[in-house]
Amino acid sequence: MGEYSTQQVNHDSSSETNAKFSTELARHNMVEQQIRPWNVLDNRVLDLMASVPRDKFIDEPYQALAYSDMPIPLGHSQFTMPPREEARMLQALNIQSSDIVLEIGTGCGYCSALLANQAHKVYSVEIIEEFLQKAEAITQQLGLENIIFEEGDASTGWPHYKPYDVIAIMGGFFQVPESYKRSLQIGGRLFCIEGQEHLMQAKLITRLSEDEWHEQNLYETQIGLLINAKRAQQFIF
Repeated sequence: MGEYSTQQVNHDSSSETNAKFSTELARHNMVEQQIRPWNVLDNRVLDLMASVPRDKFIDEPYQALAYSDMPIPLGHSQFTMPPREEARMLQALNIQSSDIVLEIGTGCGYCSALLANQAHKVYSVEIIEEFLQKAEAITQQLGLENIIFEEGDASTGWPHYKPYDVIAIMGGFFQVPESYKRSLQIGGRLFCIEGQEHLMQAKLITRLSEDEWHEQNLYETQIGLLINAKRAQQFIF
């Protein structure tokens, strides 16, 4: 029986090693085959995406797809962004270690972890309590202690801790509310996705002065609207 137990332990250890190697290889391939070719060349972003275990944030039925170039279901009719879009967002925001970040739409918590690895503090707001609980548990397991998770409806803004250096909105708007732009520091950066659900544009908005902002189009995409976000007006002819 002792010999059988030793063999079983060795087998389990080998399986764990193989699984770890498999996920590390998947992260490497994600970076080299999806992210880098999509004009993400910031080594800080590439190294971060290669190190944070995205699979830990994905529910078990979809974990095999964790490093795939596709949105992944989270439940409640919500989805992740594809990894290459998450990377482009990080590159555009150029987060510094002193930055205070507001994330709208915690989702699975993966982007919360990415932001927290670069920023001083992250406030992450989510309307779905189940998502918050899962994200908080996983980020704590990873030793990330600079994220404050809050439950609430941020469809019209979240000025509670303004001004922010960075705002990352993880759901779409027909047009991002003015309150978000005015919650930025001078020099602050806002990532958002605007437009109709099937014709949307990811943007970086930088606050230049009290009443001046610069908008840069990053890429075209499709994403669900943030829960309770105002939709485009329906015109009657």
